[in-house]
Amino acid sequence: MQATILAAYGLVEDECDIQPFGSGLINTTWKVTCEDRSYILQRINHQVFKKPALIAQNIQNIGRHFSLHHPDYFFVEPVQTLDNKGLVITENGEYFRLQPFVSDSVSYDVVMSEDLAFEAARQFGKFTRLLSEIDINTIQVTLPDFHNLTLRYEQFEQAVKNGNPERIKESTALIQAIRRYQFITATFETLKQHPGFKTRVMHHDTKINNVLFDKGSNGLCVIDLDTVMPGYFISDFGDMMRTYLSPANEEEADFSKIEARETYFKAIVDGYLGELKEELSHEEIRHMIYAGQFMVYMQCIRFLTDYLNNDAYYGAKYEKHNLVRAGNQLTLLDRITEKEAEFFQAVAMHGSSVA
Repeated sequence: MQATILAAYGLVEDECDIQPFGSGLINTTWKVTCEDRSYILQRINHQVFKKPALIAQNIQNIGRHFSLHHPDYFFVEPVQTLDNKGLVITENGEYFRLQPFVSDSVSYDVVMSEDLAFEAARQFGKFTRLLSEIDINTIQVTLPDFHNLTLRYEQFEQAVKNGNPERIKESTALIQAIRRYQFITATFETLKQHPGFKTRVMHHDTKINNVLFDKGSNGLCVIDLDTVMPGYFISDFGDMMRTYLSPANEEEADFSKIEARETYFKAIVDGYLGELKEELSHEEIRHMIYAGQFMVYMQCIRFLTDYLNNDAYYGAKYEKHNLVRAGNQLTLLDRITEKEAEFFQAVAMHGSSVA
């Protein structure tokens, strides 16, 4: 299989070293080294991304925009096949792509310092800013309803009604807590209608491992563009809050370790607004803390919905895995909400009214 795919790029399997690479959970990734050149080969999970051709189209259009308007931006473009295509489609319907491996680059799975949080936020802000003038109609939706909180809440209520009765009973306290935070969903519906909330080209997956750094921890660029599509800034800023603020990640079962660190929030704000302050509206800046509540709440809902539906979507590594993850995210939501006043001060330091 790999021989055929590599041949489409003019590479010979016997002349290359092929090794599994990275920690991604969706796509399957290998590092391919052929003499003095290295590449990243990925099989796109077409069970998740139903139309991989749209991903290739988006990346091509984004690359063209950078080339024409921001040629100095470091953008990792996929390698074209010998017949000038961005994807290889196998006989059994699998999708593969190849891109250059960025030598001397570093990626991280954990946000270990405020400086790293700042630099990652700056890179995601820069990515959106540089794409602010692109015709958004040229960017396709690759995951419909991916961050549609209203739909996620409806799915949650359906699971409470039709899911596993024993698990529903066990989750009573968590279900009640999620319902107490239902105003987050109502706010989302209101904001979608607000003229100050603009649809932009957003990354939608702003974990730290989707930024490449140099060896001095300076940001080079953002990567993993499968989820790049039209959306709202709360998706990107909120996911950074969700994944950078706490030293404990979403797998932590000891909820006492979960924090919403003010210094890390300030670093994210400084990095992001350093690039996007003039681009974001007053209404958007006023909802920067809400962005974190939005993303954490949605992930809490998704974990608990899956638990009530017998782990049909995420699967589970142990019996109550998704219940634990839902409780983890609810705790993080509580911690963020408790720090609202302090977090608003960090935003206000940029001269922005958040009242």
